[in-house]
Amino acid sequence: MNSTHFITDNFLLQTETAEILYHTYAKDLPIIDYHNHLSAKDIAENKPVRNITKAWLNGDHYKWRGMRANGIDEKYITGATTLEERFNKWAETVPYTLRNPLFHWTHLELKRYFDIDDVLQPSTAKAIYNKANAVLENKTPAQLLEDMKVEVVCTTDDPTDDLKYHKEISENGNFYTKVLPTFRADELFFINKEKFLNYIQKLATSVNFEINTLGDFLKAIDERIKYFNDQGCKLSDFGVGEALRIVDFTKEDVARIFDNKLKGSELTTNEIDKYRSFLFIYLGKKYHKYDWVQQYHLGPIRNNNSRLVDQVGLDAGVDSIGDFPMAEFMSKLFNTLNSTNQLAKTITYNLNPSQNEVFATMMGNFQNSDCPGKMQWGSGWWFLDQKDGMEKQLNTLSNMGLLSRFVGMLTDSRSFLSFPRHEYFRRILCTLLGDDVKQGLIPNDIDFLGKMVQDICYHNAVNYFKFDQ
Repeated sequence: MNSTHFITDNFLLQTETAEILYHTYAKDLPIIDYHNHLSAKDIAENKPVRNITKAWLNGDHYKWRGMRANGIDEKYITGATTLEERFNKWAETVPYTLRNPLFHWTHLELKRYFDIDDVLQPSTAKAIYNKANAVLENKTPAQLLEDMKVEVVCTTDDPTDDLKYHKEISENGNFYTKVLPTFRADELFFINKEKFLNYIQKLATSVNFEINTLGDFLKAIDERIKYFNDQGCKLSDFGVGEALRIVDFTKEDVARIFDNKLKGSELTTNEIDKYRSFLFIYLGKKYHKYDWVQQYHLGPIRNNNSRLVDQVGLDAGVDSIGDFPMAEFMSKLFNTLNSTNQLAKTITYNLNPSQNEVFATMMGNFQNSDCPGKMQWGSGWWFLDQKDGMEKQLNTLSNMGLLSRFVGMLTDSRSFLSFPRHEYFRRILCTLLGDDVKQGLIPNDIDFLGKMVQDICYHNAVNYFKFDQ
């Protein structure tokens, strides 16, 4: 492959209007990344990254899947080979990712963090590896975030986390980026799993009292939510990948079900659904009380390749799009909370693109005057986090809701090198609007469109999450 660069100043920008909107209004805005899986520990410890393989390939399921599709042996993906060997196998794969978003992301990251214009491939791998490592030798994760003007990152944290590193970052006072926790409640819902009893013990340890009843369990949850709130938390999250239902229950039913689980009893499907329904509503009311934004990531089918999971462990990169029904679950949950005026600001993300309109229209049912865009249908997520997926999300949101009130992009990433994805989104947004102007579909009012772009890319998120408070 010809190694001349293609990430030009006007990459993806197809019209003069798009160029003006991006370069004048979007390009220099700070970044609010309100959902990711970055390590607060790595930020707090403030040690140089040193090696691009660690920064790029550790835990990156997108790259792992690309390498597997290219026939790369697993030992070079998740095995114990050297860092340079793993990098070289990724470089071998990159030319074959053409038209996959990995190709664009890879070269945006090389350009923005390392000023590298060459296309990554075997013939350029050695020089790129050495140049990137020379930069990373003295770059900490915090500095990488500052280089990209990342004002806020919201990590994803278990309710039992002591948030030690978040506190260290906050107390340090020398970091450009504000690092806030997010209350990820998934483990609370796994009453159908053997590991639930161990998790209850872990939760009990975190609150320093025994959990013997449903009342104890709820008291522990309340304490952990307050603790997270005291550490600056402004969001919750949920991401269990399976069919979900809201069914009728009584609190007495749930107390009995919880007690039976603690005694080691097997639960029926109906009992599991009753427990989860209760917990969804209980947590939703708590999120409303604390003025948090609740997030729901819905639709993956996880751990499909059991042989690879056995070999590599969980998060092996063998999850995919599920086809679970979601409309009734969302309707019942949001309507129940809304009926008592306890529905928090909410963002939903769907993984199955056939449900775009389902999610977009569901959110419109519960908008009100609490704030503009209270109910958000979120950015293209996971497998939909690419040019086509983003364009479809933006177009569907425009058709079914108010694009101008959208809170914009997030990385959902474990990598400190992933923040050019915000640039990718901004260029796609500006091109979309530029094309509309060219076709005469919207007025050619640059000031108005520029403000809209700035709101979507930055200001809407600041106002929605209240990060400045």
